[in-house]
Amino acid sequence: MADTPFLSIGEAAQSLRDGQVVAYPTEAVYGLGCDPGCEAAVRRILELKSRPATAGLILIADRFERFGPFVGRLRHGQLEQAMATWPGPVTWLFPRAEGVPDWLAGTHPTIALRVTAHPVCRDLCDAFGGALVSTSANPRSAEPARTAQRVVEYFGDRLAGIVEGELGRELRPSEIRDLASGRIVRRG
Repeated sequence: MADTPFLSIGEAAQSLRDGQVVAYPTEAVYGLGCDPGCEAAVRRILELKSRPATAGLILIADRFERFGPFVGRLRHGQLEQAMATWPGPVTWLFPRAEGVPDWLAGTHPTIALRVTAHPVCRDLCDAFGGALVSTSANPRSAEPARTAQRVVEYFGDRLAGIVEGELGRELRPSEIRDLASGRIVRRG
């Protein structure tokens, strides 16, 4: 793994500010992350994963306030519905704010958000000072990486590095729920 360095939280946060992509442990699998405001970095993740931009991406944060620029108008009780599951491994589809680019949210009227409980993810968001794009570290149709070695096998030196830490105890990627309907889009 000499070509892909391990990074401290501080080093990873600086890499994110520099427009680079990093990998890090999440609740269930390794994730790829970048600054959601950096189009080049978001497009780099889409390229690494062979993922169409129309699909949209999940954003994570250590607290809900970091999502302010991404969230559109909420109906009464919607925020409380999501907050009842956070921090935790549930991603909610929120109304998308005006100005959120398609290269981030895809063709959807929603944006996928999760307040994470994972300590490495929380510390990374805190050090970065904002929300992060967070998507499983794997090429499209491949199994998500559950080890740093698998991240390297998938992406080699095409990442700034891998944040040190342990995976959480979840066995599957986060559940995704629609905030408007409460419908489960993807089981966790």
